[in-house]
Amino acid sequence: MSLRTPIVLASASPRRQELLKEAGIAFVVRPAQIPEVPLGTESAIRFAERMAREKARAVLPTIGAGVVLGADTVVWIDHEVLGKPENAEDAARMLRRLSARKHRVTTGVCLLGKGFEDVRSATTVVRFLPLSEAAIQDYIRSGEPMDKAGAYAIQGGAARWVKAVEGDYTNVVGLPVPLVRRMLLEHGIV
Repeated sequence: MSLRTPIVLASASPRRQELLKEAGIAFVVRPAQIPEVPLGTESAIRFAERMAREKARAVLPTIGAGVVLGADTVVWIDHEVLGKPENAEDAARMLRRLSARKHRVTTGVCLLGKGFEDVRSATTVVRFLPLSEAAIQDYIRSGEPMDKAGAYAIQGGAARWVKAVEGDYTNVVGLPVPLVRRMLLEHGIV
């Protein structure tokens, strides 16, 4: 994909970087270091969008030219945001909560450049099969859930638990690539 403007990704997420590479979108990485804490009355969607905006805004002053792409993914169920687990017990709690249920994954995306700030989000519904306690504990021992929102990676070991995905799979991995491409096109970046 030919770029008219350099893209700076305000994220250190290897999943996001891989998705952009697979989509043929060139970028450089400059991670934002900001706290990711939901506000008391904030919906999951607004939280994801705010975090994407704050990440992009934090990085914009550090670049000379180009646009900043900020993103943040949240997993939520019954209006509760499931962040990254604090420990193995927290991961088990989250996975038990997701067992045999549907939940939502929302990624907020912010494209920020000279004269514009575009914030959008994508939400995907994921339905899990029932999870046994043994499966949950085995997964936790693998270490995979410990740095993942909702305590799972759909492209990893948790793939075996997915009964259905309604919406954009790349969104669940960490970046809604079709939405990002559309935003880049609309702003004349590609």
